[in-house]
Amino acid sequence: MATGETGFSDVMYDLVSVQYHALKAGHDYGQYVRDARNAGYDDVASFFEDVMAEDSRRAARCHELLRELSGKEDTGSTA
Repeated sequence: MATGETGFSDVMYDLVSVQYHALKAGHDYGQYVRDARNAGYDDVASFFEDVMAEDSRRAARCHELLRELSGKEDTGSTA
């Protein structure tokens, strides 16, 4: 399996990257929800809550996949 400059497989790196960005975005969306609610746009706030829930599910799925792959010899650190 190919490894990138990090010493980890590209697949592991990609999953960690998607998980990080989903979690980071989820954090940011909390502010977006507050902004929309404060402006009186409950429909927009609901949209942001939906997006936040989707990213939460995405991050959780990445976590599951990372756990599954971490037991495989060719996906761990090459360092």
